[in-house]
Amino acid sequence: MARPIDLSIIIVNYNTKELLKDCLESIQTSQELTSDEIFVVDNASSDKSVEMVKKDFPNVLLLSNRQNLGFAKANNQAIKKASGRYILLLNPDTKVEKNTLWEMIRFMENNPKVGVATCRVELPNCELDRDCRRSFPTPWVSFSKFSGLAKIFPKTKLFGSYQLTYLDEKKLSEVDACVGAFMMVRREAIDKIGLLDERFFFYGEDLDWCFRFKEKGWQIVYNPSVKITHYKGASSGMKHSSQHVTTATTKAKRKALIASTEAMKIFYQKHYQGRYPKVVTLLVFGGIWLLEKIRLAGVR
Repeated sequence: MARPIDLSIIIVNYNTKELLKDCLESIQTSQELTSDEIFVVDNASSDKSVEMVKKDFPNVLLLSNRQNLGFAKANNQAIKKASGRYILLLNPDTKVEKNTLWEMIRFMENNPKVGVATCRVELPNCELDRDCRRSFPTPWVSFSKFSGLAKIFPKTKLFGSYQLTYLDEKKLSEVDACVGAFMMVRREAIDKIGLLDERFFFYGEDLDWCFRFKEKGWQIVYNPSVKITHYKGASSGMKHSSQHVTTATTKAKRKALIASTEAMKIFYQKHYQGRYPKVVTLLVFGGIWLLEKIRLAGVR
């Protein structure tokens, strides 16, 4: 009888061929798993990513879409087919360290109340990708972030909750949410909570998923004992840390930026609109509109 699959790795790709190749190679050279399967879901890339995967990684389970279906829908395609007891959402613009996958599986095995876990996600300059552990964006938490108060008072819980800058980044912590760049999820939890919300095209789906897991009592944990490197924003071209590797056009950057602010609206409407007075909702939507205009003005 075949041994059960421990881990199903799902990578959604859009025009990041070289980074995807590096990512898959890093998985291959990481510490051997007891059993695993790797899915690449390609969202109609035009850079010959599909051909590269077929040629260089024949054992990868490739799903090739004819159009860009977005991050949530593409991940759901593979989750439905995956056999692993744990599902790992992994960005193509990441590199996995040798023992990261095995240690994270062992962590999940030893902590059955943990529904979702992430490792230390580092940027290429070795700094923490602060989005890898964060609080849910309540109006106050979001205001603290976008007003700049979180930068002025990063070590206070009152202002530094957005990216949990008041917590020691070297210590294991239970958090509200982690980032979809590396998100290990217990299959049992998915079966109870459901798939990613496909209303989120690009951004926000990981945050929404964590919110739903937490609502049902599952823990979300940041485990910094192991790490990956994240060339953040390579697909969207929105982040300074990946400007030297991104191939995103100005049109693609604008589309990703609009999707990110649309995700803010969807998340607020879904989880917070009924909890706050109408005046707060008007201020929130006004702030999102202004943020989008400011960001669009800076797209090159």
